[in-house]
Amino acid sequence: MPAIEEHPLKPFLPHGAKVLMLGSFPPQRKRWSMDFFYPNFQNDMWRIMGAIFFADRHVFVDSVKKCFRQEDIERFAEEVGIALYDTAEAVCRLRDNASDNFLEIVRPTDIDGLLRQIPSCRAIVTTGEKATDEIVSRYKVEKPKIGECKQLVIDDRVLQFYRMPSTSRAYPLALEKKAAYYHALFRDLGVI
Repeated sequence: MPAIEEHPLKPFLPHGAKVLMLGSFPPQRKRWSMDFFYPNFQNDMWRIMGAIFFADRHVFVDSVKKCFRQEDIERFAEEVGIALYDTAEAVCRLRDNASDNFLEIVRPTDIDGLLRQIPSCRAIVTTGEKATDEIVSRYKVEKPKIGECKQLVIDDRVLQFYRMPSTSRAYPLALEKKAAYYHALFRDLGVI
C-alpha cells in the first residue's frame, strides 16, 4: 500500500480574496521549483497569469535559476484577490508521478471551512479534472464545460463554479489558448 501524503502547504487565503482556485494536490517535492502552489517549473499557471495580467509570460520566471519568483507571485495573488489551495488534504500516490490519474484522495479538503475564512469570495475555480470531479461529487452540481461555470450554493452562499483547463503541459492545449480561458474568467469576475 502506498504511503499517505499530507498536504505540504497551508491554504493561501488573502484578506479580500474574490476567487478560490483549487487544484488536486501538489506534485512530489522533487518536482518543485518553489514552496508555493503550482511549483513545478513545467506547469504554466504562473506564465499564464503573467501573460494575462502583465502581457509578459516570463514576469514570474527566474530563467537563470529555473524557478518561479515566489514572493512576486504571492504579492500578485494577494493584490488581485486569488486564494489558492487543493481539493485534497491527504492522498496516496499510486504511481511515482504527478498525474492526477494516479492520485487517490484519502482526506478531502474542508472547502466549506476555507470559504468561511474568505467571506468576499464569489467564485470557486478548478484547475484540472480531478479537482472538478471532487467539487461536482461533493456538492452535487452539474459539471461545467471547460471555460464555463455553474451556480453553486454552499452554506447559503451563492458562488460561481468555473472549470478551467489544466495548466499542466501534459494537458494538450497551447499556453495562449489556456490563457484565453483564464482571461475570460477574470474578466467575467471583474478582476481584470
